Amino acid sequence: MFKRLVILLGVAMMLAVTSGVAETYSIPADKVDAKKVYWGAAGSFQKPAKVDYEKVVKATPEFLSIKKTRVEQGSAKYWILVSKASDHAVRVIAQAAKEGQYDFIAASSYLGGMQPPIPADDITDLVLTKLEKER
Repeated sequence: MFKRLVILLGVAMMLAVTSGVAETYSIPADKVDAKKVYWGAAGSFQKPAKVDYEKVVKATPEFLSIKKTRVEQGSAKYWILVSKASDHAVRVIAQAAKEGQYDFIAASSYLGGMQPPIPADDITDLVLTKLEKER
């Protein structure tokens, strides 16, 4: 009888340790800012990350070419390159999300500004590394 109890307790402890239920987060509909969400659904997520979007955009080849070729700020060519840089940044952020198994990625200050703040991994360096490897 005692031996069975010890075995049952051991199995119960293993299940408790291995089931590690992740906390589920959500952002209320009235607080969702689609411009600051780069991956996933704000209604329900368990593994969030944050990224410095501006830093990522400025590291894209498209944005760097603006500086290199001295494209006039505000010109049509400037806005086309900024749009391409933004699209490129979002694609690389999505790749990082998939590889890191993140189900939600938002702007750096966005999740921390929620009440209560939502903890998130900062993947900016990971995304910048991915961009660097593309060159």
